[in-house]
Amino acid sequence: MNEFHDRGPRKVGQVKEVTSLANPIIKDIKALTNKKSREESGTFMAEGLKLVIDAIELGWTIRTLVYAKAAKGKPLVEQMAAKTVASGGLVLEVSEKVISSITRRDNPQMVVGIFETRWAKLRDIRPKEGETWVALDRVRDPGNLGTIIRTADAAGASGVILVGETTDPFSLETVRATMGSVFAVSVAHATAEEFIAWKKQAGVSVVATHLAGSVDYRTIDYKKKPVVLLMGNEQSGLPEQLAKEADALARIPQQGRADSLNLGVATAVMLFEARRHLLSLSEGK
Repeated sequence: MNEFHDRGPRKVGQVKEVTSLANPIIKDIKALTNKKSREESGTFMAEGLKLVIDAIELGWTIRTLVYAKAAKGKPLVEQMAAKTVASGGLVLEVSEKVISSITRRDNPQMVVGIFETRWAKLRDIRPKEGETWVALDRVRDPGNLGTIIRTADAAGASGVILVGETTDPFSLETVRATMGSVFAVSVAHATAEEFIAWKKQAGVSVVATHLAGSVDYRTIDYKKKPVVLLMGNEQSGLPEQLAKEADALARIPQQGRADSLNLGVATAVMLFEARRHLLSLSEGK
């Protein structure tokens, strides 16, 4: 499934009106809730006008723009429709029933975009001075991954490297949780072996969080080399294979009854500490 089925010729600038849930284009779009369909088509879904605008402005390729009749005539929606058509994409005007079925929500966003997936290649990543990357080992929870991508964006990190079998960054749940940051942050994936081989020649300092870590995360020098923060799986933590490759095993001091932090929270704590020397309020943020 490389293209969404489009029955019949379509004039440039024409908007296709769809009211039936049985329409084959709608069926193809709804199938994007399945990872297999996303991988086969090389596309994924993003909900909401803001996300669609962000993606188009950042140069992502839109295949299909879907909007509810209620959004028709709104200037920003019309602009995105024009840009979609100009780039060779399809524009669908649909009933609220159809857009609810696409997003599986009772109160859906009025605009949905179907975009081509984009992966960074690990071999092309050459971190420079002042750059920070996050590596996630077998992250399973879409909410955690989405939160981490959003946090990486907010902290000014360069990207996220997914190690091993992980949840899909382009799933509807993950994209929702990123709040649009999936379009601004590079995402790569690799096996543990590929990551280890890359680390050895990338000129980076790998700082891993580990329960056996003896170093307070606040005492580490994050300035001398580009930093990769290596975070373990939600349940089992970091395997020995990866932990032994780290340049520092860090721990976040805790006090109280909770013996661990949520992965998204722990990554945020590490990210803002690693980039503290690079962040200031004087830049208008």
